[in-house]
Amino acid sequence: MESLLPVFFAALVGMGHAFEADHLIAVSNIVSKRDSLLLAAKDGIFWGLGHTTTIVIIGAIIILSRVTLFNSGYLEALVGLVLVVMGVSRLTNKSNYARVPAPRYNQSFAYTVGLVHGLAGSGILVGSVMSEVSNPFLGVGYLLVFGIGSIMGMFIAACLLGIPFTQRMKINRSIRSAAIVLSSLICIGYGSWMIYENTLL
Repeated sequence: MESLLPVFFAALVGMGHAFEADHLIAVSNIVSKRDSLLLAAKDGIFWGLGHTTTIVIIGAIIILSRVTLFNSGYLEALVGLVLVVMGVSRLTNKSNYARVPAPRYNQSFAYTVGLVHGLAGSGILVGSVMSEVSNPFLGVGYLLVFGIGSIMGMFIAACLLGIPFTQRMKINRSIRSAAIVLSSLICIGYGSWMIYENTLL
């Protein structure tokens, strides 16, 4: 029974993992495109699914084969690059400032961003799992439950972050644009810091 405790605890850890700064910044940038809480919630779920997909696949390969992957620092830098691109793209979107129809988005973008975040965090996570769980199949189960927890956590985060951008909030367009600009600048700034920290230090 004691060997199952890490797996039971994994869901709670996964939920907390969803609230890490780079995750919240990425998802806030994504849900700022939405005017519906339902669509924002779907973005959170799909981000979590993408994150879980990478974590489970890469994690299972590492745990079952005992192989060591390349330096995770460069993968963290890749996440930073994705954040910078997301921020610049959102900052230069004309629909933020003019009364033009916003483009239609689907959840594949949120899923892709989740995939990249999962790739960056898989090495460290698997290392901690292997140090706590001796049974490799139990370790894979831990990663799966962890992923489910991260989906739940990001669902909650996306709902909360999406509230200011819903139609029911009726925010003045200038205030909404300012909020989008601020979130985009934070996205660019934090992404640039991640690139610097993982490639130049």
